[in-house]
Amino acid sequence: PQNVFILADKAWAGSSLLYKWQKSLGNYIAVAGQDNSVKIFDRHGHKWTELNLPGRCVGMDWDKDGDILAVIAAKSSSIYLWDASVNKTSQIDSGMRDQMSFILWSKTGPLLAVGTVKGNLLIYNQQTSRKIPVLGKHTKKITCGCWSIQNLLALGSDDNTVSISNHEGDTVRQTTLRGEPAEIYFSVMKTDERSSQGESTVSVSVDKKILMLFSINDPDNRIELTFQRRYGNIVSYRWYGDGYILIGFSHGYFVVISTHIREIGEELYQAHNHKDSLNSVAISPALNKAASCGDNSIKIHELSELKDISHVVRLDDETKGLDQLSWTDDGQLLAVSTQKGTLHVFLTKLPILGGCYGTRLAYLTSLLEVTVSNQVERESPVAIQVEVEPTFIAVGPYHVAVGMNNRAWFYALIDQEPGVCKLKDIEYLGTIASMCLNSDYAAALFEGKVQLHIIEGKDQEEKKQMKLFPDDDRKGRILCHALTADFLYYGTDVRINTSAPLSIHAYLETVSSYSHPVGVRKVFPDQNGTRLVFIDGKNCGFLLSPANSCCELPNFSPTITGVLWDNWHADRGVFVAYDDDKIYTYALHKTTIYGPRVVLVGTTALLFAQKPLLLYNGELTCQTASGNTSEVALSTHSFLKQSASTLTDSQLEHSKQLAQALMLKRFHEALDLCKAAGSDADWAELGKACLIHMEVELAIQVYRMSGNVGMVLSLQGILGIEDVNLLAGHLAMFLGDYNLAQDLYLSSNCPISALEMRRDLLQWDSALMLAKRLAEDQIPFISKEYAVHLEFIGDYVNALAHYEKGMTHNNKFQDHDEACQGGIARMCIRMGDIRRGSSQAIQHPSRVLKKECGAILESMKVEYYDKAASVYIRCKNWAKVGELLPHVSSPKIHLQYAKAKEADGKYKEAAQAYESAKDWDNMIRVLLDHLNNPEDAVRIVRETESIDGAKMVARFFLRLNDYGSAIHFLVLSQCNDEAFQLAQQHGQMEVYADIIGPEATQEDYQSIALYFEGEKKHLQAGKFFQKCGQYSRALKHFLKCPNTDDNLAVEMAIETVGQAKDVNLTNQLIDYLMGETDGMPKDAKYLFRLYMALQQYREAARTAIIIAREEQCAGNYRNAHDVLFSMYTELQAQKIKIPAEMATNLMILHSYLLVKIHVKRGDHLKGARMLIRVSNNISKFPAHVVPILTSAVIECHRAGLKNSAFGFAAMLMRPEYRNEIDPKYRKKIEAMVRRPDMSELEEETAPCPFCGFQLPQNELLCMSCKNNLPYCIATGRHMLKEDWSMCPHCKFPALYSEFILLLETETVCPMCSETLSVQHVKKIPDCSTYLQADELDP
Repeated sequence: PQNVFILADKAWAGSSLLYKWQKSLGNYIAVAGQDNSVKIFDRHGHKWTELNLPGRCVGMDWDKDGDILAVIAAKSSSIYLWDASVNKTSQIDSGMRDQMSFILWSKTGPLLAVGTVKGNLLIYNQQTSRKIPVLGKHTKKITCGCWSIQNLLALGSDDNTVSISNHEGDTVRQTTLRGEPAEIYFSVMKTDERSSQGESTVSVSVDKKILMLFSINDPDNRIELTFQRRYGNIVSYRWYGDGYILIGFSHGYFVVISTHIREIGEELYQAHNHKDSLNSVAISPALNKAASCGDNSIKIHELSELKDISHVVRLDDETKGLDQLSWTDDGQLLAVSTQKGTLHVFLTKLPILGGCYGTRLAYLTSLLEVTVSNQVERESPVAIQVEVEPTFIAVGPYHVAVGMNNRAWFYALIDQEPGVCKLKDIEYLGTIASMCLNSDYAAALFEGKVQLHIIEGKDQEEKKQMKLFPDDDRKGRILCHALTADFLYYGTDVRINTSAPLSIHAYLETVSSYSHPVGVRKVFPDQNGTRLVFIDGKNCGFLLSPANSCCELPNFSPTITGVLWDNWHADRGVFVAYDDDKIYTYALHKTTIYGPRVVLVGTTALLFAQKPLLLYNGELTCQTASGNTSEVALSTHSFLKQSASTLTDSQLEHSKQLAQALMLKRFHEALDLCKAAGSDADWAELGKACLIHMEVELAIQVYRMSGNVGMVLSLQGILGIEDVNLLAGHLAMFLGDYNLAQDLYLSSNCPISALEMRRDLLQWDSALMLAKRLAEDQIPFISKEYAVHLEFIGDYVNALAHYEKGMTHNNKFQDHDEACQGGIARMCIRMGDIRRGSSQAIQHPSRVLKKECGAILESMKVEYYDKAASVYIRCKNWAKVGELLPHVSSPKIHLQYAKAKEADGKYKEAAQAYESAKDWDNMIRVLLDHLNNPEDAVRIVRETESIDGAKMVARFFLRLNDYGSAIHFLVLSQCNDEAFQLAQQHGQMEVYADIIGPEATQEDYQSIALYFEGEKKHLQAGKFFQKCGQYSRALKHFLKCPNTDDNLAVEMAIETVGQAKDVNLTNQLIDYLMGETDGMPKDAKYLFRLYMALQQYREAARTAIIIAREEQCAGNYRNAHDVLFSMYTELQAQKIKIPAEMATNLMILHSYLLVKIHVKRGDHLKGARMLIRVSNNISKFPAHVVPILTSAVIECHRAGLKNSAFGFAAMLMRPEYRNEIDPKYRKKIEAMVRRPDMSELEEETAPCPFCGFQLPQNELLCMSCKNNLPYCIATGRHMLKEDWSMCPHCKFPALYSEFILLLETETVCPMCSETLSVQHVKKIPDCSTYLQADELDP
C-alpha cells in the first residue's frame, strides 16, 4: 500500500498515541498524545482543527454517523463534543466527581456512555441532553466496554467483573471473572440454527490469557478458551464473518478460531506473523482483509484465503516498534501509530476511476493524484495533483477533466514541464454522472441532460458554442452519452441520437437517429464514430452501423458493464465487452459472402477488481485497486505471442490459434501460422476463410502454397470482377453453398451465371426453372442434357418426354436434333413401342444408333426367355421349360422348376435346379434324403456355411449312429446345447470338446468339465476347469490323477498354478510335489518348472542346483550342465544375481565337458589342465572318481605335467580306489608312484582382465584385485581383454583366437550346443561392459 502521509508532532515524541478515525465517512482522524490537546486532521493529512483540554486526553469516540467526536480529559469533569459538520466544539458537564476513564458512543442511537476510575457510569442522550448517572456500577475503574445493536452496554472493570446494562443504565446481568477484563465485544456465535436473538454472545479477554464467551441469557454457562503458552498474551482480537474470531498474541502469533459449537477450540489458521512481538490486529469487512502489526512491519491477509498475504509493509525507521492499527470503515485508509509517537497512514483501497481517449489513459493513482500516460506512443507519464477526491475522470486528446458533484476541473496537457497546466473549473446545473472530451468540446451528463461546450475559448464564444440536449423534454431523458472527434452520441430512454459539432461556428444539428424498442443504457462508439455498440434496458448488446443497420451481438452476457474498441490502426472491427470476471472478444466481419456479421471470438478471465481501460492489438490495459495498471493478454490473440514457439505447440493448440486469427481477420498472421506448422486441414481452413471474406488474391496465394491447382485456376478466372454480388456468388459456389450462390448471382448484373451453375451441377429441375425466367432459348438444350441423365438412371418415361422437348426443329442445331431423335428411338424400344423405335432408328443416319438399338433388343430377348419360361411353367410344359433353362437368368424360375422336378421324383435334376437357384438348404435336403449323397452335402455345408444345412447333415449322421460327425455338424449349425447333450448320451465328450475348441464360451468349458468330473476323468475335468478359470477345482482334479497320467497331470497342475497366481494353490502343489500329501516326493524337475511358471526365479535357481547335484551324482554330467546353463541364462534375462554355487558348479561341469573335446582334438595340455581342475573337485563326481583320476594321470603324463600326474597317481593308490583301477593302467600307475618324476611344465601366465596382474592362465580368482574372472568357454582359461569374443547365442565369453581354432573342427558352441561357425564369431575390441564387478549372489 501507498504511504499517503505521516503525522508527527514534537509534543507527541516518545509516547504512544490515542487516535480514532471518523466513523462511516473516514474523512477525519482525531489524534491525542501526551500534551493537553486533540488534533484533528483530514484524510489527506492536513490539520483541520485542535481541541485544547485542561489535561491529557484519556478517551475519545466518534458517534455512529461520524458527526460528533466526544473527548474526555484528565483533571476535568467535562465531556468535549466537536461537531464535524460545523467545526464547532462544545462541552457538557458530566456531573461526575471522580476522574473519567472510558467513553463510548452507541452503535445505533445518540447515546454516549462514560465510565470513571471509581466504577461509576453516566449515560448521556445527545439528542435530548438527558443524563443518567449510575453510581457504583463497578467498585473499581471501568476499563473497557461495548454497545450491542439492541443498545445493551457491556462494561469491564478492574474489580474483575463484567456488567451488562440496558440503555437506561439498569444492570441486566453481572458476572465475575478470574482476572482483569480487556476488550469486550458483542457478537453472534456460529450455530446450526439461526437464532433471532441478535447479538446475544459476549466475548471478553480475561487477564490477557483466556478468551471467555458467554450468552447474556445464560452468563454462568461460559466457554473459556486458553491457548498455547508459546503464543504469549492476548494482545487484541476481532470478530469477523460467520462467527470467526481473529486473535493476535504478544509473541507475534496470528490465530483464527471458529465459535461454531462443533469446531470450538480448533485453530483454523495460525501463523507466526512477527518474529518478536505483535502489537495490534485490525479487520476491514469492506476489503475482506485482516492486518497485524508488530516489530516494524504490517502484514495484510485476505480473509477469504488467510494463507494469502496480499501486502507486507516494512517501516525500517521505526526502531522502537509499532503500536495500534486501525482502518477506515470503507477500507481505503489504514493508520498505524508507533511507539515513538508518529502516525503513518496507508492507502489500501483506491476507487477504480479512469478513462481513455485513443491510446491515452488517465487514472487515479492516489486520493489526490491522477496519472496521464500513453504507453503505446511511449510518452512519459504525467501526474496531476488535483484539489478534491474526484468521482469522475474524463480524458481527451489534449485535456483531462476531473470532478465531483456538479463541479469539474479542466487541465491542459502541454509539452513543457510539468506536462500539465490547470485551465479552469466549471460548475454545472446538476450532479455530473459522466463526462466525455474531444479535442475542442466537453460533454457532461447530468440529470438526464447533456451539456456540450467548448473547453478553451472566450466567454462569449463559449456561451455561443454551448448547447443543452435534448432541446425538448418530450424527447426523453438521456441515459448515456459519448463523444468522438466529430460526433456526440447520446442514448435516451426512447432512441439513440448522433449530433455533430460540424465546425466551431456552425449550428449543432442532429445528423442521425435510430429508434430502439427499449431504452438505451450505454453507448460505445469506435474511434472514428462510424460504428457503435450499445447496451439497452434489457441488457442486450447491439452493433449499429452507418446505414442504421443494427445487429444483435451473439452470446451477449447480461452482466456486461462496458465495451472497448481496439485502438490498433489495423483492427478497426474488433472490440471487447467485459463484466467483473470475464472479457468477451468480438469481431465485426464487414465484407463476407454472407453479408456483414458479428462473431464472438472467445473469452478471457479477468482478475478480481480490475477495470479495463484500453485495448490495443490484443493487449488489454486494466486499472487495479492499488492505483496501478496491469496488462492482460487476451487469450483470443494468443497467436501473436506464440509465433516464435509455434513448432512446439500441439496440433490442437495450433489449430485453435489459427481459428482465432481467422475470426479476427488476421489473415497474414494466419498465413505465417500455416507456413510454420500447418496441416492440410489448417491450409484448407485458411483458404475457406479467405473465400468467405472475399480476399481473392490472398486465397490464390494460399491455394498455390497448399497445392490446390484447380482452385488457383478458378480464382484467377474471377480476379478482375468488380460486381460484389457476382464475385460473392462465384466464391459461394466454390465453397459449395449453391443456394446462396444462386441468390447472389440473381442479385448481380449477370444473373445468367445462376443458370450456368445449375447446369454444371447437373441440377436440371432448377436449371429448367431458371431458364424459363432468364433464357428460354436454352430450354431445348437443357432438356436434352436432362433426358440423357434420366436415361442413364433408367427413368425412360421422363427421358422420352425430355428428348421430345429437346427438339428445336432448327437446321442450325441439326446435330442436337439428331441426338434427340436417337434418344427418342432408344426410349421407344425400351418402353415396348418397338415399331416406332425401329422406324426412328432406321431413318436415322447414325450407324452407332442402329447398333445400340440392336443391343437393347438383344438384352430384351433374355427378358423374353424369362417371361416364356414362366408361361410354360404355368402350363406345366416342363419339357419346354427344360429347353429354355440354359438361357434363363431368374433364380425364381429355376426354383419353380426344381420343385416340379422333385415332385416328379427326378431328384438329380431337382438338385441341379436348386443349385442354379442358389437354394442350398433344399439342395442339401435332396442330396441327403433322396440321393443318399452325404459327400456333396457336406461339401456344400462347408462352402456355404448354411446353418440349416448343417442341422440336416447332423441328423443324417445321427441316423447312421456316426455320433462324432453328428456332433461336428451340430456345432457348425450353432446348436451347441444339442451337440453337448448328444455327446453326453453317447460318451463322445472328448470329440465335442475337440470340435468346440476356441469357439467355446466359459459356460461351455464349465459344462464339459462338470461332465468329466461326474465320469471321474480327472485329467480332462482338470483341463476344462483350468480353461474356464476355476483354478482350484482344476488343481484338485490334476492331483487326483492316477500315476499313469502322472507326468502330464503334474505339468498341467504347474501351468494352472502359474496362471492362477494364488498363494494357497501354490502351497498346495508344493506340498504335493514334496510328497507331504501322499508320502511320495515327486521328481525335483517339477518343482523347478513350478517355480519357473510362477516366475519365482530365486527359488527356481535353488531347485536347479539340487537337480544338477542329483544328475551329477548319477553321472549324468551333460544333463546337469544343461539344467544349470538354462537357469543361468534365465536369471541373467531377469537381471537377478547368479548364486555363486551355481556359477562354480557350471564352471566345473563345463571344464569336464571340455576335456573330451580337447583330447579328441589331440590337445593334451589343455585336456590335462581341465582334468586337473576337475580332479581338484573330485567330490562333485562321486560316480566316476577312479576313471576321472586315471584320465588325469594319463593326460598329465602325456602333457609333461609329471608332478601333477604323480599327485593323482598317489590318490589312486588309496585302498578304496586301488582295486577299481582299470587293469590296463594299474601297473603303469603303480610304477609311477614307486619311481616318482617331479618335473613339471610350468604354466604360462596372462594378465588379469580387471587389474592387469600376471597370473596363471587357468587361475579364475585374481590374487591382486580378488575378482572372480570370466572364463573362456573354449579352453576354460581366464579371459584376456585384448582377445575377447563371445558366442552370439548364449553370450558366454571366449578367447577369440582359441574359439576360432576350436570351430575349425567343432560345429557347435561348447556351452549352449547351438550350431556355430567361424563367420558368426566377431572380435570385441572394447569389453569394458562385460567386465562389471562380481554379479554373483554369495
